[in-house]
Amino acid sequence: MPVHAAIADPAHDPERDAAFAESVGVALLVVLQTLAPAERVAFVLHDMFDLPFDEIAPIIGRTSAAARQLASRARRRVQGTDEAPDVDFGRKRTIAEAFLTASRNGDLEALLAVLAPDVVFRPDATAARFGPFGGRRGASEVAELFKGRAQAAEAALVDGEVGFIVRIKGELRVVVTLTIVDGKVTVIEAFADPDYLEHVDYSVLSS
Repeated sequence: MPVHAAIADPAHDPERDAAFAESVGVALLVVLQTLAPAERVAFVLHDMFDLPFDEIAPIIGRTSAAARQLASRARRRVQGTDEAPDVDFGRKRTIAEAFLTASRNGDLEALLAVLAPDVVFRPDATAARFGPFGGRRGASEVAELFKGRAQAAEAALVDGEVGFIVRIKGELRVVVTLTIVDGKVTVIEAFADPDYLEHVDYSVLSS
């Protein structure tokens, strides 16, 4: 059975269910079973198997933008049941704003201070075409990439996650989300695909 089929219906096979519970944790499995099948597949394949949304989309019969939103919705539900959340929203916002300030000011040391050593930058295909914005891994590479940038960026809540957006003449052009673990930015994802931008839910965070 394909992995996505097993994820979509984790209770289908008791033996497989037990193995899956052991690998992801019983508490998480309980939460996963409350998700709709498409949400569960999008969340697990992306967050646990690091599969890009472009590959997840045809599996669940949605666009990549819709797949990302499903995963984001599932992630919020999973995090909402966490008994000990990693970082509260206020702390995440502070870290996101520190990242933006350091980026605008070209402060390499301040950027390194908020980035995890193994941070990953993942742009979608459209964002990757905006200058030297290919994928990067590691704090040094990511910090160098963002040093002196983000001049027009605004801190925002994107699909329930902290990040920032770039608007040009009022038109949304780029959305960036930050995944924060233990007070450090571990994943930065940039999206400029028009289909995604048309459906993304965001709100600018007032200063």
